[in-house]
Amino acid sequence: MPILLCRVDDRLIHGQVVVGWGARTGLDYVAVVDDELARSEWEQDLYRAGLSESVEDRFLSVAEAVELVPQWVQNAERGFILTRDIGTMRRLAEHGVLADIEVNLGGLHDAPGRRRILPYLFLSADDRRELERLRRVHPHVTAQDVPSARRVGLDDLLQSRSG
Repeated sequence: MPILLCRVDDRLIHGQVVVGWGARTGLDYVAVVDDELARSEWEQDLYRAGLSESVEDRFLSVAEAVELVPQWVQNAERGFILTRDIGTMRRLAEHGVLADIEVNLGGLHDAPGRRRILPYLFLSADDRRELERLRRVHPHVTAQDVPSARRVGLDDLLQSRSG
């Protein structure tokens, strides 16, 4: 399957994604799905700096991604889809375009209103509601910060009150 990783990570493109996950897979592109970032060329330039020249960047709104993901699934190119929040990934999943692709919760960091679930995963009440909504349309959700780490299932995450 050409889409190798669907990841929720509030840092989007950074070393852990590019090196930790990308170097192992022969990555051709990284698609960042974020409505605001899709309209901000200067912010896109900041994220592009984290990619090697051999990896194509794609910055898309949710609506654009919904149209393109089915093509990517059929394509031979190998890519990642990144969103900065659970709600954006849920919006993609609601359209059925992520059907057999596991969603990885890889980094939601400490912020006001969030509680620690795992060292790299802090969830607010809104995040938990979004995960419940995501589960209804896409059952394949796990948390894993790096490829060598243990995967944690969504049921375990939602039952946890703190890490």
